[in-house]
Amino acid sequence: MSDKVRVLVVGLGNMGLSHANAYHKLDGFEIAGLMSRSLDADTDLPEHLAGYDRFNDYEQALAATRPDAVSINSWPDTHARYALKAFDAGCHVFMEKPIATTNEEARKVVDAAVAKNRKLVLGYILRVHPSWMKFIEIGKTLGKPLVMRLNLNQQSSGPAWTWHKNLMDSLIPVVDCGVHYVDVMCQLTGARPVRVHGIGAKLWADAAKPNYGHLHVTFDDGSVGWYEAGWGPMMSEEAFFVKDVVGPGGAVSIVANQAARGEDIDLSDSADIDKHTKTDAIRLHHAAVDPQTREFVKADELLNMDDEPDHQELCDREQEFFLKAIREDLDLGESMDAALDSLRIVLAAEESMETGRIVTLE
Repeated sequence: MSDKVRVLVVGLGNMGLSHANAYHKLDGFEIAGLMSRSLDADTDLPEHLAGYDRFNDYEQALAATRPDAVSINSWPDTHARYALKAFDAGCHVFMEKPIATTNEEARKVVDAAVAKNRKLVLGYILRVHPSWMKFIEIGKTLGKPLVMRLNLNQQSSGPAWTWHKNLMDSLIPVVDCGVHYVDVMCQLTGARPVRVHGIGAKLWADAAKPNYGHLHVTFDDGSVGWYEAGWGPMMSEEAFFVKDVVGPGGAVSIVANQAARGEDIDLSDSADIDKHTKTDAIRLHHAAVDPQTREFVKADELLNMDDEPDHQELCDREQEFFLKAIREDLDLGESMDAALDSLRIVLAAEESMETGRIVTLE
């Protein structure tokens, strides 16, 4: 390997472009090529990316560029196949979530990374987000069991209409976005998920699958959590951002950036990816009360998060970690296992929706 890690960027949607921007500006990377099935010589790209070699066939791009690493940011149903081919070519892999669309494919990807001694970093962006890291850190101090309430509903209009509908060709919302938030639940509890229940509804005539879903998960320490996700032009802009954890010792909540609502209520901003992670503050509530007066002993605390990174800076952090993992030969076993666990939970929720039964996890 040369001084720089040569990376083939696959997929140039919202996340792919953000990661390409990171590779372009980070000293340790060199972009070997850009690949998307719709990419051709006339495709408009940002000026700083326009000069890189372009491909619309994955196998051809892999053979022509012979990269050190592949960044997979394509539709979820291509993730496992592209990753396995990258490992066969001796490449390290950065992959946007989810790791695959089935548990069996996900296990094959992890096994291949281990067998080939290649790095596999998953795009769990909340794991590099300082506000979410603090949220989890505080949540772990609240005692057990925990009650975890999380959601991310998005209205679909303009580009988001097409983006959401195309995503649903691979995965329903509670699966695609859910892996982030059940990963947070697993980090908070450090416990084993044992039961999953899912409900869903198809509200969108243009979508072939349920565009709304709700999952409930029970952990072996008694903790419980729910996650809600919906996409579509009919989704409400109210209560689309709930990030809340309650334990015996109190509660911690991420307070949504009020700009996420938009100044013009006729315009939907819930699908804006930069606002999915942006916060105003973290609110910490202390449950202790005076034994005589039953008044709270300590007032709620508000932790200001004004200086947190934006979406592009978070993508830069993910790629800095990818580079560090390669250069320093980091052990990524925990993060790969976590990706398997989070996928297992959301797929169990989808199975529960289809069967009408609670799914018990092995």
